[in-house]
Amino acid sequence: MRQIPATVWRLTIAFALMMSGTSMMVLIAGIIGTEFAPTVNLATLPIALTIVGVACSTLPTGKLLGRYGRKPVFLSYAILAMGGGLLATASLVIDSFLLFCIAALVIGWAAAAGHQYRFAALEAVPPQLAYKATSVLLMGGILGAFIGPELAVRGRLLLETEYAGSYLFLVAAYFAGLLIISGYKDEHDVNHRHTGQGRALLKILAAPQIRLAVAAAALAYAVMSFIMTATPISMHNHSGHSLEATKFVIQSHIAAMYLPSLFFSWFFARLGFKGMFWTGILIYILCLSVALIDTQLLNYWVSLVLLGIGWNFLFLSGTNLLPQGYQPEERFRVQSMNDFLVFSVQATVALSSGWFLAQLGWQGLLLSCIPLLLTFTVMLWVWRRALIPPVALTHS
Repeated sequence: MRQIPATVWRLTIAFALMMSGTSMMVLIAGIIGTEFAPTVNLATLPIALTIVGVACSTLPTGKLLGRYGRKPVFLSYAILAMGGGLLATASLVIDSFLLFCIAALVIGWAAAAGHQYRFAALEAVPPQLAYKATSVLLMGGILGAFIGPELAVRGRLLLETEYAGSYLFLVAAYFAGLLIISGYKDEHDVNHRHTGQGRALLKILAAPQIRLAVAAAALAYAVMSFIMTATPISMHNHSGHSLEATKFVIQSHIAAMYLPSLFFSWFFARLGFKGMFWTGILIYILCLSVALIDTQLLNYWVSLVLLGIGWNFLFLSGTNLLPQGYQPEERFRVQSMNDFLVFSVQATVALSSGWFLAQLGWQGLLLSCIPLLLTFTVMLWVWRRALIPPVALTHS
């Protein structure tokens, strides 16, 4: 880890603060939605709109990155995130579900810049350290897993309106991230921002490596978001578990999403892309099996931890496979298109999660994930020859 430059550590802390908004929304947005949404089917709409905001933002963000570079976009989006937090506070005070949904969309839009931090970390180090840089960056997700829910709980009764203070705390977290990212420098932007456009995007997306990378990340987010979005409502509202217990499960889940990143190089050296993908699928199957058994706290906790680990194996492998299918001058277009496709899938399942939970219940929702796993399994089998065999990574 001593070879990881300060830029990556700066990005890691800023990533944690930016992603704290997402973890806060996961914990309390659905609970808030049950209180003043027009119908219970729309309870998860604010969470879904956060993801829709990310999906809608990816392509415009890619164009802005290509024109202005990373730092100006990172700073602008941090300010936008602060505005989203203030808007959420105001919506709760005036009891406007519509305004809260708009705030969720803004928070999601700004989060698209946070998701670009992982690519900035990859580009800040030599190729042999790329896996370690990604691992370090995603450690910020562990911090974000605790920061967001803690801000939500501690700010819950800060103001007269419940949870309004939570979003004021979130604004403060975004501001701290703004200060940290203001010291970010990336010479790579200067060197490549105005280079040629490269190949046509459709030609790039035709490469099996690109398709598998996008599919792996999309599956990771689809299954994870589908279950995670419904968990707070299923736990707190349907199964009667306390908000503290629900917070603990969500924090554990998000920590499990990022903690395996510390060991990604070790796993990848032994499993390669094929092994990582198959292991991710197996972990998702175990997650569904545990969750289907019962709705006790232990079942929720174990299944959500497994859900986070499975996400890590699939998403991180997809992220590291993606750059092997494009040239440096194509990076912003491919990265933004990748995120657009991935988060569009995530937004779709998140939007439908509340409906599935209301109509089919917790077990019905879990069983609905099986077709997604089967689809990726077929893709992995068809394109298995496109994957690079296990390689020995540098452990220095």
